[in-house]
Amino acid sequence: MHPIQCKCGAIRGQLEGTGTHSRIICYCTDCRAFARFLDKASDVLDKQGGTEILQVAQSRLRFLQGEDRLAAIRLSDKGMIRWYASCCGTPIGNTLANPKISFIGLVHTCLNRVRMNEDFGSDIAVVNADTALGEPKPKQPGLLGVVARFMWIVVTSLVGGGYRKSPLFDTSGSPRVSSKILPDDEVMRLKSAV
Repeated sequence: MHPIQCKCGAIRGQLEGTGTHSRIICYCTDCRAFARFLDKASDVLDKQGGTEILQVAQSRLRFLQGEDRLAAIRLSDKGMIRWYASCCGTPIGNTLANPKISFIGLVHTCLNRVRMNEDFGSDIAVVNADTALGEPKPKQPGLLGVVARFMWIVVTSLVGGGYRKSPLFDTSGSPRVSSKILPDDEVMRLKSAV
């Protein structure tokens, strides 16, 4: 089990069991906009604007307390659901709106940094390096493996019915929290901030 918690400790949970996972650093402008929306850029982003994320099946996630403190935004009406702690603004993770594509990309700020290598290994892939800040751009190792593991997580959750065990979606397939869709001008401002 790997512990999960927001910065203030109101939300606590854990990743149960073992399974396929990917550690990645994502340099996309959407991940940067999310960190900036929460006013957590200095906690979340590396010097080139990357966010470290752990991708796992949603069925492994268990909340032990504070589930009522979950909040969510979307950067567009078709964008990912970006979950965070309403109490302290800690980013929790990103999911797609379709509950059958049942993965979550957990943001490193809610994970136990000391145990990351022990629990998930030290291999970290890089994605969206072309939108990293500054020069030179990071190398992009491990992309093929990330795609393969992502597909495995999604397919096994779908075939085995694990997607029905997500703590983020109810039995009808709706997110447990209504997402606020940010206005286009705010998203543009968040993406262009330095």
